[in-house]
Amino acid sequence: MSGPSNYNQAVIDSFRTNGGKVQGPNSLILLTTTGARSGEPRTNPVAYSTDGDRLIVVASKGGAPTNPDWYFNLVAHPTVTVEQGTERFQAHATIAEGDERDRLYAHHAEVMPGFADYQEKTTRKIPVIILERIA
Repeated sequence: MSGPSNYNQAVIDSFRTNGGKVQGPNSLILLTTTGARSGEPRTNPVAYSTDGDRLIVVASKGGAPTNPDWYFNLVAHPTVTVEQGTERFQAHATIAEGDERDRLYAHHAEVMPGFADYQEKTTRKIPVIILERIA
């Protein structure tokens, strides 16, 4: 059976097999969250941009009318695991607000233009998440 979870698993496997390098136009990290209801670890490939030392991810879900499940997970449990290249580390997730959210989203969409289209496809304000490494 194919579907988003099978596609995501193929990307995850490729990411781990190739030291964090995957085909495609966007830079990806693997984001492991703790399930909001299940408490189980959930790993998703997500596109990221940077803002200084911070990683920025956007809960776009391709412009769908609802946020992706991983967003609700990190809201409930903001300590996440990030795999970037061959490195794995813990990070704290914060939801960007106001002018900072708008600045970070604009930068993300400038680096990866498809994200501008996602905001136009939906009436929800797509959340922007800041990931800061936990020392």
